[in-house]
Amino acid sequence: DFLNRSKTERETAQRVIELAQAHGFAQYQRGMALRPGDKVHTCNRGKSGRLAAIASDGMSRGAQIAAAHIDSPRLDLKPNPVYEKNDMAYFKTHYYGGIRKYQWGTTPLAMHGVVIKKNGEIVKISIGEQEGDPVFCVSDLLPHLAAKQNERKLSEGSKGEELNVIIGSVPFVDDSVKEPVKMMALKLLHDRYGITEADFYRADIEMVPAHKAVDVGLDR
Repeated sequence: DFLNRSKTERETAQRVIELAQAHGFAQYQRGMALRPGDKVHTCNRGKSGRLAAIASDGMSRGAQIAAAHIDSPRLDLKPNPVYEKNDMAYFKTHYYGGIRKYQWGTTPLAMHGVVIKKNGEIVKISIGEQEGDPVFCVSDLLPHLAAKQNERKLSEGSKGEELNVIIGSVPFVDDSVKEPVKMMALKLLHDRYGITEADFYRADIEMVPAHKAVDVGLDR
């Protein structure tokens, strides 16, 4: 359940805070008085959570600190990500989190993130996780068309600049539009979330595997 809810830093930090509150942690306010036994939490810009349990000895005997890195493997969208090529619409991406790039071709992907609209409204995006949602993918070559690709080293089987995500193939019906497939993709995003192409400059959007966490093997 935690893995399914927490595929990005923002989602992980949010879930950590929710679980902390359920276990009696209160929101920390700068300057507030703390007493032995108090448990408090705070979140930095929505992307990192901090929890503290106040001991009876104060800081004179030191503190125990445990840290965990939220290194969510993913493809980040670039600031101006939407483009059209060969009658297909794509997102330009940059990989993050030490991924094995060759594993990401044709893997079903979900779109997670937030957009800050011009009026300051925060829009949360999640496509590909619910039953009936579409998913996205990075295209790859069929084996009988990949002779040159097969000659590459494993680390370059899919190069970073090739990890662009297919988001559409149906054109917007208007002969005056120069990039009709891109326009249709942007229209569908606007219909669902009220965002425009310019809003991507104020967005933090990530493409992550759309799979649910499952046990592996007959013995789980």
